[in-house]
Amino acid sequence: MAYFAAVLARTEDGWDVSETELDNVETLADLADLAREAAQDDDSVLVFIEQEDAWFAIVRVDGEEDPRIFVSDGAAAARSSYGSVLTDELVDQAGESEFGDLDDLVAELEDEEAAQEQEDEDDTGARGGVPVGPLGDSHLLGEFGLPSEELLALSGEGAVPGDALEEIAEALGCGEVLEAVR
Repeated sequence: MAYFAAVLARTEDGWDVSETELDNVETLADLADLAREAAQDDDSVLVFIEQEDAWFAIVRVDGEEDPRIFVSDGAAAARSSYGSVLTDELVDQAGESEFGDLDDLVAELEDEEAAQEQEDEDDTGARGGVPVGPLGDSHLLGEFGLPSEELLALSGEGAVPGDALEEIAEALGCGEVLEAVR
């Protein structure tokens, strides 16, 4: 599967955006190290990953803190090698702690689309109980001006991951720079 990955490093002058390869990324720690290499003075670094307009992910790294992860469609991402690195981590975290937002989101999805989810799982074999739909920390871009609700709306049914990343980059103020590396 083809993918696009970019590193967005927060600087005094805005965002420095560069396309990156994920060939040597096998774990979340590898991805976090890749992001930290681009950081200036422990400022925030975001990694955007998109796979064939099937799903997108944002990983936020702030200094030596644990990475924060958001995936637009957990089940779709779990079926790919790079996505499974992220979804496996999120599923492990969910087992160790409470994800209030995730629990609410899963409950809403079950209420609204229980039959569709079952059909999707039967057809695609979602890995390890990874839910269909958004997964992870939807608040990770809040301080940059993109509220959780907007991020979730860009991840909903019918959303196009490539277009969503463009809208997110525009909200962050680096849309033109991201477009230049795509």
